[in-house]
Amino acid sequence: MEVESAKCECCELREDCTRGYILGVKADFGGRWLCGLCSEAVRDEAARKRAGGGGAAAAGGMEEALRDHMSFCAKCRKKNPAFRVADGMRQMLLRRRSN
Repeated sequence: MEVESAKCECCELREDCTRGYILGVKADFGGRWLCGLCSEAVRDEAARKRAGGGGAAAAGGMEEALRDHMSFCAKCRKKNPAFRVADGMRQMLLRRRSN
């Protein structure tokens, strides 16, 4: 298996992945590659939006969640990458705890 380096379009973190995995992630997120942390955050937010009502279609909810998360990451890019990852983990854990 050949491994490629992929850069997250949200947080700019790089991960080494197989081509098949990269293509699968891109298929889930409208052609954008997201790292594991960002993809989980987007999926959680999309699920929260669907559960909160509004009747949005699954694809529309995912696109909105992706747009929201990308906006959040753009605000955090000025921080050190280690802080971005730690902050993302903190937010994900807080979300999980509140469910």
